[in-house]
Amino acid sequence: MSDGKNADELTQLADEALRGEPGCETARVAGVSALPHVQIGRNWEIPNVVLGDSLISDVDRAVMSVHRRLGRKFHLRGD
Repeated sequence: MSDGKNADELTQLADEALRGEPGCETARVAGVSALPHVQIGRNWEIPNVVLGDSLISDVDRAVMSVHRRLGRKFHLRGD
């Protein structure tokens, strides 16, 4: 069972997790978005990331990992 979070809470969690990934210390999650027509489970995505000095290859890998990991624990509430 996953915990519900609002967009700001999920953005903060994703941002902290991304910065903890190797090579992504200067990257930043700009926000998360709801996936249309998905009601349960991983109902959100990370559409925009600011790279900073990080390499796009590192950030791409890290975003997929962070989304997979956090998506198991948290869903986006509709409020």
